[in-house]
Amino acid sequence: MPMTQLTVIALIQGITEFLPISSSGHLVLIPSITGWHDQGLVIDVAVHIGTLGAVMAYLWRDIGKIIIGILKPGKVRLNVGLRLISYLTVATIPLVIAGGIVYEYIGASLRSAVVVGWATLGFGILLFFADRYSVTINRLEHMTITRAFIIGVAQILALIPGASRAGTTITMARCLGFERVEAARFSMLLSIPAIVASGVPATLELVRSDVPQALNDAIFAGTMAFITAFVSVFLMMRWLKKASYTPFVIYRIFLGVGILVWVYG
Repeated sequence: MPMTQLTVIALIQGITEFLPISSSGHLVLIPSITGWHDQGLVIDVAVHIGTLGAVMAYLWRDIGKIIIGILKPGKVRLNVGLRLISYLTVATIPLVIAGGIVYEYIGASLRSAVVVGWATLGFGILLFFADRYSVTINRLEHMTITRAFIIGVAQILALIPGASRAGTTITMARCLGFERVEAARFSMLLSIPAIVASGVPATLELVRSDVPQALNDAIFAGTMAFITAFVSVFLMMRWLKKASYTPFVIYRIFLGVGILVWVYG
């Protein structure tokens, strides 16, 4: 694959993965806009794994609590790490079930510009209302199994390209009263099992293929995505400490309208 295409894909993935603007939607648009062949599942997964490393590096304190919780188990209510694991597990189950169904019966049929356009626009508007009018009272320590499950159900909508996994989970977390930074933090933690679940099968497929160039392309794209994602997350979290999600909503509205005008025009 051309180095230019790999670089563009990695940069877009790194910038968009944890922002509520849909990385999958942007990746679907690349072939349509540039005329390049679809980068394929292997590169998609490689850049997702790169962003996985970035979020784990940024949230190293939470990851440390989880590791300690596993190594020193006890009563769940007294173990912060085990509580986090329970929340992430409960929130991931709906996506695993729904993802299997979508993969089996729908496949890649949703990977189209028109779907991305409507999803980008519609879910962006939902994010605006959730962020603007929700009461902000909860932090991550106020998470419960029920709230985690509800956020997990919302994550199913991310199977629609353009909806955004970060966007749907943050929108629901804001509806449940979580602070902006805390909503983004839980969304990023929730991305870890989601990326692992989607990445392991394709990674095994890549290793078994024994194609050196494909492996080299994947390593390059993953490294670029790691660097870009870490910087993107750092800047977003600094922004959310003092401001709202409105800039992301505005971007989604312009992008969604632009895509629809392009498609239908």
